[in-house]
Amino acid sequence: MLFKDGKSFNTFKFRIIYQFLLVDVATKVENLQAGFSASKRNFKKAVRRNRIKRLMRETYRLQKSELEQLLLQKNKKLVIFILYTGKEVPEYDLVNEKMNLILQKLQRITNEKTIVNT
Repeated sequence: MLFKDGKSFNTFKFRIIYQFLLVDVATKVENLQAGFSASKRNFKKAVRRNRIKRLMRETYRLQKSELEQLLLQKNKKLVIFILYTGKEVPEYDLVNEKMNLILQKLQRITNEKTIVNT
């Protein structure tokens, strides 16, 4: 559903696919869900793919709190999927900087958007 109906944007070496969903008050579901991926085409060895995903998850975990708070205030649910599209294993600093830009852009989008579908 996310890949079919979601919207996307690119930030140098990253592709972000996101979708806003309706919040069901009856169920206790997280307001923010995220997935991460690195291409098997670009990284044949699982060790390298896993390293990239681990870097993305860690930088996301450290920086996601502001976006979570905004989603709670606006009573929105956001599902995101972040793909690394580069050809070499990135350094932590690059991933950290780009994750910061990604989350800031998602905050701006959250402030503008209304809930589209379920």
